[in-house]
Amino acid sequence: MPDLQTPSGESDWPKNTVLYQPYETEQILLPDNSKCLSVKTFLKMAGLEFIVEARENAEYMSPHRGKVPFIKAGLFLVADFEPIVNFAQSKGYSLSKHLDETQKWDLRVYMALVNNVLLNAEIYVTWNHELTYKELTKPRYSSVYPFPLNHWAIYYKRREMLSHLDVLDWKKKSLDEVFKEVEKICQSLSTFLGDKSYFFNEKPTELDALVFGHLFSIITTPLLNNRFAATVRAYDNLVQLCVRIETEFYQSRIL
Repeated sequence: MPDLQTPSGESDWPKNTVLYQPYETEQILLPDNSKCLSVKTFLKMAGLEFIVEARENAEYMSPHRGKVPFIKAGLFLVADFEPIVNFAQSKGYSLSKHLDETQKWDLRVYMALVNNVLLNAEIYVTWNHELTYKELTKPRYSSVYPFPLNHWAIYYKRREMLSHLDVLDWKKKSLDEVFKEVEKICQSLSTFLGDKSYFFNEKPTELDALVFGHLFSIITTPLLNNRFAATVRAYDNLVQLCVRIETEFYQSRIL
């Protein structure tokens, strides 16, 4: 199995792979932006070629309804970060192949924490915080749909997201409690990263791609106040990780 950092031999990665996502400028919301950026970063780190196509109905096109981004790779449709990572691994590509068993366990634990805390915090702020929902979420999400479909689309999407939060006991949390959860995971990630270039020393892994997608999106997404971004920015080594990945894999500098 080739090392993703320096692929050797002929790649089994399907040519003309397409990544589908919502429109970035006028439609995409924080949770989906984080997931899309995480997947794109993983593919870039892996050296896997893909093109991006924005579609207003990307979540309805997805093989797992509501899950974006998704890729069309040859005959395969694969949605969401972990299944796409697993699909790449099935083609012989893994960013974590060099890790020992203890490190692989740590990688799985921290990836689960990111999904269980950061993603749910993003969903909470986007869909459960009433003022954010009215001022930002509702107009952005419904902007691409004609009347009266726009009203039905936002109604059913919010109901789905609130049900998701309720099942996980996040719906009744206060905003302060949500940000305390965010602060705790940022502290944990910051401690684990330490002064290393990436979470597992000099080579980026799936964890680096996932963390970057969420933290970069949190920092750069305009919200009604900057508390979410400020919580992340309080941890300088996490911000520097984002800068490092942005510079190396996107050849740009926003942060």
